[in-house]
Amino acid sequence: MTGPEWAMLLLLSLVWGGSFFFNRVALDGLPVLTVVASRVTLAALVLAAVLRVTSQRIPREGRVLRAFLVMGAFNNALPFALIVWGQSHIASGVASILNASTPFWTVIFAHLLTQDEKLTPLKFGGVLVGLSGVAVMIGGGAVAGFGTHVTAMLACLSAAICYALAGIYGKRFAAMKVPPMVTATGQITASALILAPLALVMDRPWTLPVPSLAVVSAVLGVAVLSTALAYVLYFRILSTAGATNIALVTFLVPVSAILLGTLILNEVLLPRHLGGMALIALGLSGIDGRLWRRWRPT
Repeated sequence: MTGPEWAMLLLLSLVWGGSFFFNRVALDGLPVLTVVASRVTLAALVLAAVLRVTSQRIPREGRVLRAFLVMGAFNNALPFALIVWGQSHIASGVASILNASTPFWTVIFAHLLTQDEKLTPLKFGGVLVGLSGVAVMIGGGAVAGFGTHVTAMLACLSAAICYALAGIYGKRFAAMKVPPMVTATGQITASALILAPLALVMDRPWTLPVPSLAVVSAVLGVAVLSTALAYVLYFRILSTAGATNIALVTFLVPVSAILLGTLILNEVLLPRHLGGMALIALGLSGIDGRLWRRWRPT
C-alpha cells in the first residue's frame, strides 16, 4: 500500500476502535437501544448526504431493498446492540478483542456456505489458535456458571458471528451491480428503520433525563466518525488497496480501543485478556497468510 493508504488504514482503525470508547461514554447517560438507534440514524443522514453530493441513488427494486433489510439487521442492528449491551458489563478493550474474532467465524461459515472459499490448512490452524484465544479470554469460570460478564462476552461473540454472516451475505450486492457506498447507505438506513421504532417503544427517550454534553458528544462521535466516516474510508481503501490489505484493520482496531479504554476510562485488562489477544492475533496472521508465506522456505 502507498503512504496515503496506510494513513487511511490507521485512521480507520482509530475511528473503529473509538466506537468502543464512544459506546462506553454514551452508556453513562442513555440506554442501549437509544445509543444504537441514534448511531445508525445519524450515520444514515450523513451517508445520504454523501450520496447526494456524489450523485448516487439508492435503488428501488424490491430484491435490493430486501437485501438492504437483511444486511441492516445482521451488519448493524443486531451486532451494534449486542456489543453496546456487552460493553455495559465488560471493558471496552475486552469487547474489541472479542469483536476481532470476526474473521474466524467468516472463514468457518464461508467454508460451510460457499463453494469458492474453502478452508486451507493454514486458515484452519489460524481458526483453531484464534478460537483458543477466545476460550482463554472467557476463562474457566464459565464452566462453573454463567455470570453477567460471561453473558456479555458471549453477546460480543454473537455480534462477531453476525458480522461474519453479513459479510458472506453482502457479496450479492456486487452481483446486483449496487455500488459499495450505496450498499453502505442502504444497509445503515435499513438498520435505522429497524432500531428507531424499537428505541421509541422500549426506551421512551423523551422521558429520560437530558444527557450531558459528554454523552451527546459520544453519540455524535460514534455516528459521524465511527460509522459514517468509517464507511467512507473503508470503501475508499477497498477500491484502491483491495480486500486483502483492508483486512489488516482487524489487527489494529483492538489496539486503539484498548488504549482509549485504559488511558481515558481507566479500564483494566486481566492477564488472560492479554493472552487471549495474543492468540487471536496469531490466529489472524494465519488466516491472513502473508507473514507465514514470507517465512516459508522457497
